[in-house]
Amino acid sequence: MTRIKRGVSGNKRRKNVLKRTKGFDNRRSTNLRQAKEALLKAETYAYRDRRNKKRDQRALWLVRLGAALRENGTTWSKFAAVLKTEGITVNRKMLSEMAIKAPTGFDKMVKDLSK
Repeated sequence: MTRIKRGVSGNKRRKNVLKRTKGFDNRRSTNLRQAKEALLKAETYAYRDRRNKKRDQRALWLVRLGAALRENGTTWSKFAAVLKTEGITVNRKMLSEMAIKAPTGFDKMVKDLSK
């Protein structure tokens, strides 16, 4: 059996960690031990915030919708109830986009449904 020396794989691993921490402050980008800790934290925050981004986006759609609906004299809860009874399945994202990019069409839709 041939002898396997582990220097190459170790160097590759260390190089990869330091490459991924490029741009971090002070020792966190140059010292391997500090860099590994920084990378763990960075990846944890990235994982968490990828989920928070979706949550924040949905909240933004609702804020925009609420503002657009208040201009038309109704609230989101009343409008959502009307959409449900009419059997209209348009998601919050599309309604928000409509309120921003096509306000006249959105206003007309709200007025037609609010009768």
